[in-house]
Amino acid sequence: MAYDREVTERIRTLLSGRNDVAEQKMFGGLCFMVRGHMCCAVSGRGGLLVRVGPDAPAFAFGEPHAAPMEMRGRIMAEYLRVAPEGYQAATDLKKWVARAVDFVATLPKKEKGAAKKAPAKKAKSVKRKKSA
Repeated sequence: MAYDREVTERIRTLLSGRNDVAEQKMFGGLCFMVRGHMCCAVSGRGGLLVRVGPDAPAFAFGEPHAAPMEMRGRIMAEYLRVAPEGYQAATDLKKWVARAVDFVATLPKKEKGAAKKAPAKKAKSVKRKKSA
């Protein structure tokens, strides 16, 4: 399923004033990375994924059309899934994106290329036989 391109453009407009935004295809949709962290995503399954953090106010989870995000049967504590009815109005989408940006702003900035790398393999030492 393709993600909603109209919503994608609306989010791009909301984030257009920032110089620390990147887009990445993820979860069958398009994810907006801010400061190197996943911020929000337009889901290929429909709806909006919003990162609000593990200590988000309880009222955020009780808002109309918002529910904890579930992936492969596991609740993702830092994320909400918002149904399209929850962000049709421009002010509602702006509110959700702002909440995600506000949370991501509390995280240390990730530098580009700072992804975890596998430890380098050590070269095997070769014992040489002494020639007689």
